[in-house]
Amino acid sequence: MTYQNTRTFAEQADLNDPLASFRSRFHFPSFGGSEMIYFTGNSLGLQPKAARELLLEELDDWAYWGVEGHFHAQRPWKRYHEFFTESAARLVGARNNEVVMMNGLTTNIHLLMVSFYRPTAQRFKIVCEQKAFPSDQYALESQVRHHGLDPSEAIIEVAPRPGEHTIRHEDILTAIDRHKDQLALVFIGGVNYYTGQVFDMQAITKAGRAAGAFVGFDLAHAAGNIILRLHDWEVDFACWCTYKYLNSGPGSIAGAFIHERHALDKNTPRFAGWWGYEKSTRFLMQPGFDPIPTAEGWQLSNAPVMSMAPHLASLRIFDEVGMEALANKAQQLTGYLDFVIKNISAETTGCDFEIITPEDPKQRGCQISLLVHGRGKDLFDALSKAGVVADWREPNVIRMAPVPLYNSYTDVLRFGQILTQALK
Repeated sequence: MTYQNTRTFAEQADLNDPLASFRSRFHFPSFGGSEMIYFTGNSLGLQPKAARELLLEELDDWAYWGVEGHFHAQRPWKRYHEFFTESAARLVGARNNEVVMMNGLTTNIHLLMVSFYRPTAQRFKIVCEQKAFPSDQYALESQVRHHGLDPSEAIIEVAPRPGEHTIRHEDILTAIDRHKDQLALVFIGGVNYYTGQVFDMQAITKAGRAAGAFVGFDLAHAAGNIILRLHDWEVDFACWCTYKYLNSGPGSIAGAFIHERHALDKNTPRFAGWWGYEKSTRFLMQPGFDPIPTAEGWQLSNAPVMSMAPHLASLRIFDEVGMEALANKAQQLTGYLDFVIKNISAETTGCDFEIITPEDPKQRGCQISLLVHGRGKDLFDALSKAGVVADWREPNVIRMAPVPLYNSYTDVLRFGQILTQALK
């Protein structure tokens, strides 16, 4: 696609977009008096219009059935989490027995680290990315301290080289090899929240497992954004939230992946809860934990149905579109945003922008992180007042996510026009 920063190009690209109709399935904020340019799906995705209907159906079933809704609701609550299995598995490239929707993201990180971070005197180190999302940092640090270890010795952060903003892939592999004799775990965000960099999860997994360590990923910014092949890549575990690219509502249910070599093994260590107990005998309430021999065996509590209903509405859309089509449009739409910003930067006197997201489409999803040299939050505030919903990260980065399900080329064009005006 040959980009042009013109209305004719943007409108024609929208006419040729096979996914354009899906935009109408989402509610767009209008708190500014008109439809906003919503570029923050990497923080909170838009509401699918079908979410209200599904949530109301659960409320109606609760009103009608009371406790019997566990068995007689339109979607019986007793097995509500099972309604997500096939869709979630397709989304992350897994087998059905490897995924489960449960809890929140950070809760799942801790639960999976109970299983996969089991340090010994010899193997206790964790390789991770520098400037990971804060919850990842806090989870790793607290897990290390829980085992009586010093985070400064146990946690190995791989950082960008001086003067660079993204982490070189070879530096991650080098860190794994350097610490291989003491390495217990590799845990990295599949897509870095700050820069939008996509890591080579397949190669990292191969290197980590060859070193004798477990390998896991936080997919908060990857699930629903890029194509994943967790089973084929032989990832040990992963977890993700559903309120960003998966459009399932603030604080919605999270997902977990446990490779079947661990999920099928009832002896895999874990913290236990009654909803992870073997289904056929769960209600006998017997002592001694007998886990379901799938990822479901990591569940603690029964399904939070009201939180899950919007996610069901969202996954139906993802099933209809498919990640291949989404990834293709994401590459083109993000490329257009990249082009427009660079075009404005080249034509505007005194404009000093730097895109810190990788230029290679294979190393980014639908995100552009713009480092604004010499400007404070004033530029971001000006964009916000003009109707752009984006994301500010200290000290001077604006994150934007042109989401292929509901953003358009015209959105990108309008953003460019507003940016040009704000710079004046």
